[in-house]
Amino acid sequence: MTLGEALASARQRIDRLDARLLLQAAAGCTHADLLARPETVLAAAAAARFAAWVERRAGGEPLAYLTGEAEFRGRPFRVSPAVLIPRPDTEVLVDQALLRLQGMAAPDVLDLGAGSGIVAVSLALECPAARLTAVDLSPAALAVAADNAARLGAAVECLVGDWYAPLSGRRFDLIVANPPYIAAGDPHLAGDGLPFEPQAALTDGGDGLACLSRIIAGAAAHLRPGGWLLLEHGYEQGAACRNLLTAAGFQAASTHTDLAGNDRVSGAYL
Repeated sequence: MTLGEALASARQRIDRLDARLLLQAAAGCTHADLLARPETVLAAAAAARFAAWVERRAGGEPLAYLTGEAEFRGRPFRVSPAVLIPRPDTEVLVDQALLRLQGMAAPDVLDLGAGSGIVAVSLALECPAARLTAVDLSPAALAVAADNAARLGAAVECLVGDWYAPLSGRRFDLIVANPPYIAAGDPHLAGDGLPFEPQAALTDGGDGLACLSRIIAGAAAHLRPGGWLLLEHGYEQGAACRNLLTAAGFQAASTHTDLAGNDRVSGAYL
């Protein structure tokens, strides 16, 4: 089977772009190779790998888990089924964090629920003066974050634990978090590849506010005076987050929207 034949066959089952990206990854070739030399014979091992990937993609498995990589802020991050796939909405969290870090000489920053490390690594690279600490309950997820930090040249301290548990006595200038915030039973959990992603990173098993509430309640013990807390949340949770922040003694609670105009990140300072 040639590259051209393999691509044509796959396009009958999956999206055209997905088929091309999977073929490039399976064959170790570029888009230019596919265009210039479609008659190239696909090696047996690559053909078998490509066929298996097409089958899995047709079954709904996310492309990023098949190729093992996803882009965030222009950087290639490794991903596995142990972590959520990076989403553009999370760039709002990074952008808001960078705004708060402007003018700080050597800020200490904590990323709770770090997952693949996209937030911690991005902040470490885009604010080199900052000292980043990443915490995740899952050792498998944290291993992915540590690998991404090492590959991309970011200095990030990675700690396994349940939110603030491994941080006794430590305080930070900024805490960021993208916790599980989808309510149990939300129909979105059944589509768009979400059944393949780690459910504990998507939903708290309740109303979607449990993890957000825990992070807010514990933040004061780990923030320096004037320190900020920034939280990514669902599009209908902005008001609830602001209320929780205010009730916990935070000041100037506000919510920021994503590119679609939906509430996405709320924050406040002590």
